Amino acid sequence: MQHNIFTTMRSLKFPEGCKGTQVYAINPTGGEGGGGGCGGKVGEKFLQHLQDLRANSIRTKSSRNSHPPTNQTTRTNVPVESLLPAGFPTVDLMEPQIEPCLKSVDFVESLAAVYKKVEDSSQFEKSERILEQCAVFKGLCDPKLFRNSLRGARQHAVDVHSKVVLASWLRFERREDELIGLSAMDCCGRNLECPRACLVPGYDPESVNDPCVCSRGELEGGVLMGDGGECSTSDIDEVGGGGDDDDDDCDMSFCIGDDEIRGVRYNVASLSRPFRAMLYGEFKESRRETINFSQNGISAEGMRAAMIFSRTKRLGSFELKIVLELLSLANRFCCEELKSACDAHLASLVCDMEGAMMLIEYGLEEGAYLLVAACLQVILRELPFSMHNPYVMKLFCGSEGRERLASVGHASFLLYYFLSQIAMEEEMKSNNTVMLLERLGECATEDWQKQLACHQLGVVMLERTEYKDAQKWFEEAVEAGHIYSSVGVARAKYNRGHKYSAYKMMNSLISDHTPVGWMYQERSIYCTGKEKMMDLNTATELDPTLSFPYKCRAVLLVQENKLEPAISELNKIVGFKVSPDCLELRAWISIVLEDYERALRDVRALLTLDPNYMMFYGKKHGDQLVELLRPLVQQYSQPDCWMQLYDRWSSVDDIGSLAVVHQMLANDPRKSLLWFRQSLLLLRLNCQKAAMRSLRLARNYSTSDHEKLVYEGWILYDTGHREEALSKAEQSISIQRSFEAFFLKAYALADSSLDPESAKYVIQLLEEALRCPSDGLRKGQALNNLGSVYVDCEKFDLAAGCYMSALEIKHTRAHQGLARVYHLKNQRKAAYDEMTKLIEKANNNASAYEKRSEYCDRDMAKSDLSTATQLDPLRTYPYRYRAAVLMDDHKEAEAIRELARVIAFKPDLQLLHLRAAFYDSMGDTSCTLRDCEAALCLDPNHTGTIELYKRARERGNEPEK
Repeated sequence: MQHNIFTTMRSLKFPEGCKGTQVYAINPTGGEGGGGGCGGKVGEKFLQHLQDLRANSIRTKSSRNSHPPTNQTTRTNVPVESLLPAGFPTVDLMEPQIEPCLKSVDFVESLAAVYKKVEDSSQFEKSERILEQCAVFKGLCDPKLFRNSLRGARQHAVDVHSKVVLASWLRFERREDELIGLSAMDCCGRNLECPRACLVPGYDPESVNDPCVCSRGELEGGVLMGDGGECSTSDIDEVGGGGDDDDDDCDMSFCIGDDEIRGVRYNVASLSRPFRAMLYGEFKESRRETINFSQNGISAEGMRAAMIFSRTKRLGSFELKIVLELLSLANRFCCEELKSACDAHLASLVCDMEGAMMLIEYGLEEGAYLLVAACLQVILRELPFSMHNPYVMKLFCGSEGRERLASVGHASFLLYYFLSQIAMEEEMKSNNTVMLLERLGECATEDWQKQLACHQLGVVMLERTEYKDAQKWFEEAVEAGHIYSSVGVARAKYNRGHKYSAYKMMNSLISDHTPVGWMYQERSIYCTGKEKMMDLNTATELDPTLSFPYKCRAVLLVQENKLEPAISELNKIVGFKVSPDCLELRAWISIVLEDYERALRDVRALLTLDPNYMMFYGKKHGDQLVELLRPLVQQYSQPDCWMQLYDRWSSVDDIGSLAVVHQMLANDPRKSLLWFRQSLLLLRLNCQKAAMRSLRLARNYSTSDHEKLVYEGWILYDTGHREEALSKAEQSISIQRSFEAFFLKAYALADSSLDPESAKYVIQLLEEALRCPSDGLRKGQALNNLGSVYVDCEKFDLAAGCYMSALEIKHTRAHQGLARVYHLKNQRKAAYDEMTKLIEKANNNASAYEKRSEYCDRDMAKSDLSTATQLDPLRTYPYRYRAAVLMDDHKEAEAIRELARVIAFKPDLQLLHLRAAFYDSMGDTSCTLRDCEAALCLDPNHTGTIELYKRARERGNEPEK
């Protein structure tokens, strides 16, 4: 098994789970119910039911380890209604969220098909094909795949419009709008997202990572040049000051009012064919030296500027109104060169929302492509704030606005895809979201685009409880080929009271296709009793990452007065996939058990993931529940919290650590160090969106420039900008030497295979970090990382010293590194014992079981790996190991099934590559090619898969004997 440079890095990444819905509960006051709603007396019986539950559970409460509340009287007098305003959750009101993305019955086939489309496309089509890949990746759980694909689409973009939209989208993915002190038009230093570089048309995929024009002071392609984006005017006279041609050369003049503007007939005629026809054709003006031009909508100053342009073919440093007059004149008389110059010049002036709002109307009226692109770029880079501008939303949301944008080449599926995704994140149920999705559908030309637009409209209409419209849009998506939208059709029918019709529809879906977890999950909604439980269990067996079956089983257990087993059921999924809805339900049950400390822990962790989460069927904000629970548990001072954080971090209790950090931030909300610690925990739990939010807050609350640069570096690193992250670290070190700056630089450098010299440099950086002030938590991580580099340099004694030092300050994960050292020294028993210590100490220990399996015999290894899979089914090594053992035993079909089991819910690169190799050894070329193509879709640069794919293609092209 290959090892990374850092055995335990800054965060342990797991595949990100898809966000579930909130738990739906009884509304004692009634309200509109769905097709499976409960009777009106259920809410009235809640209090009695609650007392029964408490009476049945009180005998077991004394055995639980929980801190007693500070004030027993306060605890006794807390009214039930204040803690559980919506009563208790019921299965009938629970529904899993329908994911608003393309979701395939067979993701491997989808990935392979998209890869072939991208590879077979021309350079002018490649960006659009990669956009389809982006849409497919949205249905997976790894946000990095989506970002990398989006970056690829920008890299291969040809036209200005696509470059502007894709670069703005990349910026939005980092949510730089939330970083205080940054302007929307600030440049990252690379062509990829540079606002000026995006205004240059043309295909040049190799230059996107080059230093951008902002650092060079010029823009290639002739659009913008010189400082400030203005063209050189060194040989152009100022308007109104000697702007006419020399009198010796002038042979005509234009009269505008009392002004006479002299010019050269030939130069003016060269502006356009209409001018040439007027001055040299059969018109009477061709025989006159003086032409009255007063009725053509241009001022004398504007005409004088036109004379200058006719001679120099350049624009001077004219006032804005003069350039706008020239643009209008160019359109009226078809002066393409003049129009192009005005368009580029005006585009160079757009740098903020005020300028964009002022000039976009001119651009739309005059058909100025670059000017509209520049205005659009500012608007898009100001998202989501620009969505609150009435003019912007009128332009984007209305059919008339879309037609106006289309008239200048700026209405596209790409644009509305970007806008609609932001609108759905901001407020899914809003009218603006609906209208943007309708425009998205109008721009859809390919099947996958129609599927996406219709499916998302169905999801939004379902959220708005407009079930008839939701059913219509889902049915259109199904007709376009999106099978997953059948779930939406069934759900809409169910909510309209057609439960049996929904059940039959899911039955047909299961019988017509290879079953996957979400099919059984959906059917479970429409049945009861044993059949419901069977479907829930089958859904978990096929896809253990689905949270709804765990929640549903937990609520069913609660209804049987089995509260602790209900908690255990939720623990199964929270152990490897943390989501607000599961934490909410677990807190809910803990409140019924009067285990307020455990409830408060989960609510605090929940609010870390989603600070605006509304609990109990939207009846109570999470912060309000925290305030109600706080008096019921033991209170801790800030120093006590630090000790608790140290203990929970050391015991690898990530949820507990999150809760402690949340409490500390409540006491000191501007402490950037705490926000950073929170981000580390969230990354370890694979909650990347929440982690990035915490990192941005850490950066915003920084009180020094060197600290701010470090957090900006982590933001860049975690969004795929490694070189830029290194630059930030170096800038920070140049200001002040600090632990975090050295650690960031070492971490980023170690992100690739290290040669001996590079490894030596990383060691020096980590040693410098350890010399700087920091706390035990961070120094333990640095020592652990330093030990990993020493291991890769085969300096085992030094590595062991680092790990032991880390363990002395309770960095528990160092047991894993020390075990690796023992193993490399052929001390397998010591390695096994070291991993056993980690298993005993760590709350989250699936990785420890996985690692321990390397240090024991086959039977014990199988047992450990089975435990690892049970604790975290998203870990892929156990499946690969078991499949390899089966292949060694010549059980090819069983090996393929073992891999297919996990690939069905986690299409992982290593899994796909291994299965492709198995198929290759079995002589199944078509399946080999399919799995290789799916793997290369995830990582087109994976060397092993590229070689296997090449061999399989060559064999597939061989003529049959």
